Amino acid sequence: MCRRSFAASGSSVRLAVLTGFLLLGFAGSPAAAEDQTSSSSGLSKPDAVAPVEEFSRQLDELKKTFADLNKRIESSAKTIDNETDPVASRREIEELRALVSALLGSVADNGEIARLGAKALDHARAKEKSLHEDTRFTQEQRDFLLRQWEKLAHDTQSATAELDAARGRFAKVLRTLQTNDDYVGELMEIRQGNEALKVVRDLAKQIHEASDMLNNFINALTPPQPGT
Repeated sequence: MCRRSFAASGSSVRLAVLTGFLLLGFAGSPAAAEDQTSSSSGLSKPDAVAPVEEFSRQLDELKKTFADLNKRIESSAKTIDNETDPVASRREIEELRALVSALLGSVADNGEIARLGAKALDHARAKEKSLHEDTRFTQEQRDFLLRQWEKLAHDTQSATAELDAARGRFAKVLRTLQTNDDYVGELMEIRQGNEALKVVRDLAKQIHEASDMLNNFINALTPPQPGT
C-alpha cells in the first residue's frame, strides 16, 4: 500500500515538472515573447500599405494641379495676347468714336432729341386748340378738358426746355471727348496693360503654389526608415 502511494506521488511530481518545463520553453520563445509584448503593449505591427496610399493621394493631387496649371497658362496667354494687341486697341477706340458721333447727331439742334420735344409740345397745343371748337362735350366738360390740356401743354413746354438744356450740355461734353479721343485711347491701353499685369501676377502665384506641392511630393518619395 505504501509503495503504491509513493509511486503515484512520484508520477505526479514528474508530470508537474515536465509541464513546468514546457510552459517555460513556450514563454521563452522569440515568437511568444513578441506576441506577448505586442499584446501587453497594445501596439500592432507597422502597416506597409499606409505610405503607398499617401503616395497615391499626393500623386492624384499633383496631376490635378498640373492639369489646372496648364489650362491657366493657356488662358493667360490668350488674355495677354488680347490685352496687348494694338489692333484690338484701335478697334475699341474706333467703337467709342462711332458711339460719340452717333450721339452727337442725336443731340444736334435739328437732331432726333430736339424733334421729340417739339413733337410732344405741338401735340399738346393742337389738342388744346381743337377743344375750343369741339361740340361733343358740355361746357363744363370742355372747360375741365381745356384746363387739363393747358396744364399739360405748359408742363410739356417746361420739360422741352429742360430737354434742350440737357441736350446742349451733353453735346458740349461729347465734343470735348471727341477732341481728346487720342488721349482717351492711350488711357484705354493703360487699362489693358493693367489687366495684363494682373494676369501675370496671378499666374506667378499659381506656379509658386505648384512648385511647393511638387517639392512636398519629391520629399515624400524617400522611403521611411525601418522601425519609424
